Amino acid sequence: MMKRMTTYSLKGGQIEKNWQVLDADGQTLGRLSTRVAALLMGKHKPTYSPHLDMGDFVVIVNASKIRVTGAKLDDKIYYRHTGYMGGLKETVLRDMLAKNPRRVLELAVRGMLPRNKLARHLLGHLKVYSGPDHPHEAQVKGAGKRRTAALAGTAAETEKA
Repeated sequence: MMKRMTTYSLKGGQIEKNWQVLDADGQTLGRLSTRVAALLMGKHKPTYSPHLDMGDFVVIVNASKIRVTGAKLDDKIYYRHTGYMGGLKETVLRDMLAKNPRRVLELAVRGMLPRNKLARHLLGHLKVYSGPDHPHEAQVKGAGKRRTAALAGTAAETEKA
């Protein structure tokens, strides 16, 4: 008799999420955004499933110091529409980096995620800051300690009893 192979799938409570901090200082826009997209989807984990939210939270600092190659600063154009007739607005990458460097990285990562509800949910796990400071120090430092602290707390309670 042959043994049947079964596929193991994680449940929602079994998924572990970590916090990743990436420094964009001197990194190329496209290479950084592909790395961030893979981290958001969870492709770096051995339990990756494309239909589940497996990815980590990603914090990008120094977004204003991102670099691009070639003539993209003047050639790359971002389009948006106001909703009115003839309301197509164009913004060059150079102007976008000067005004809102966070938006440049968010749009680059957004373009590398699949077009579905899960990707829109994953974009909420991306935090981009134009300077070196971010308000997520507690999450980043405590990500690995949470589980061990919880286990240590239960061990201390059992010793008291």
